[in-house]
Amino acid sequence: MANVAFLGLGVMGFPMAGHLSKAGHTVRVWNRTAAKAKTWAEQYQGQASHGIADAVADADCVLMCLGDDPDVRAVAEIALPAMKAGAVLVDHTTASAALARELHETAKASQIGFLDAPVSGGQAGAENGQLSIMCGGDDSVFAKAEPIMGAYAKAMVHAGPAGAGQLTKMVNQICIAGLVQGLAEGLHFAKSAGLDPETVISAVSKGAAQSWQMENRWRTMVDGEFDFGFAVNWMRKDLRIALDEARNNGARLPAAALVDQFYAEIEAMGGGRWDTSSLIARLENAERT
Repeated sequence: MANVAFLGLGVMGFPMAGHLSKAGHTVRVWNRTAAKAKTWAEQYQGQASHGIADAVADADCVLMCLGDDPDVRAVAEIALPAMKAGAVLVDHTTASAALARELHETAKASQIGFLDAPVSGGQAGAENGQLSIMCGGDDSVFAKAEPIMGAYAKAMVHAGPAGAGQLTKMVNQICIAGLVQGLAEGLHFAKSAGLDPETVISAVSKGAAQSWQMENRWRTMVDGEFDFGFAVNWMRKDLRIALDEARNNGARLPAAALVDQFYAEIEAMGGGRWDTSSLIARLENAERT
């Protein structure tokens, strides 16, 4: 078992750090809101730290799950100088590949390993320890971190060098955007055609159209329930990162760019915190106007 630190106790980080504790690791946690760290320490075996440097000082592995590039950079600038040589810093945040490469070089200069390791599976995946983890970094660093991350992983892939984990997560978000829009249009069409959505889904979910979104979101989409899940605000952040990267590598993402604008319409409707499946709401809202 290892001494680990977990930085960032949001809806993903809180249960992920809990799985590390349950696996037998010695865990110290830090959160920008100290009360959240205290609540975690009361619920799990582990300690809450008041500062980042204090949390990471003796850690063999430091894991972060934060919001966006500026958050990651700000936390890493404090964490890296306080970490011991030979330790590993793992970033589970969905952030840019450019930042991952930058942190890899900064960490390497201090004899610290770095792994960009964004996750997919949402809050439910984090709570159930069933996340898919996409990793970028050196082979030796991945080998050190893999057994630790296994506490909350359903699947784990070493996709390549620094930045490859973030690039793989971009592929994930690009695919999800198209799938959710297709499902929204399909359900909207079914309702407009006078079909029973449950009957339709029972048929099409067994064929080539099947997807996680269809299995897990169709009913709440039909019922207009979106106050849960992965927020539109965060999806737009992820799509922004992917679209920025596409401008750098020459990839053409017309559907992703279009769906991003559809999500902007959801935000304008007051749905920034709604689940990404809320794309159906703009179709039905347009129908009423």
